[in-house]
Amino acid sequence: MTDAYLADCRARLAFDLLSNTWNAVVLWALRDGPCRPVELRERIGGISSKVLTETLRRLQYHGLVARDPRGHGVEYGLTALGRTLLAPIDAFGAWAFEHGDEVMAAQEAAETAEAGA
Repeated sequence: MTDAYLADCRARLAFDLLSNTWNAVVLWALRDGPCRPVELRERIGGISSKVLTETLRRLQYHGLVARDPRGHGVEYGLTALGRTLLAPIDAFGAWAFEHGDEVMAAQEAAETAEAGA
């Protein structure tokens, strides 16, 4: 048995980083290069300025995103460490694409069972 998923382990740290909905979305949106927050919001869609700012600060705190002041604005881009998460995020997205219908069917079955109980 492994202790890889205990509260203070590194694997748990990685899962915690990706458990926030917006962390992976923002990292993925930055995969093609740095951009300003307004451009990032357009790429992502459905994220408020406040949530984007909080997410960028959190990712910067973890060393995954760098803030670069430019003229009258600022750009954010992935650090080398942030780039290392792109492959796992891509793999997780591929899993979701392949198995998402099964998960949703299981959720619907559970909800139907609850409603009938």
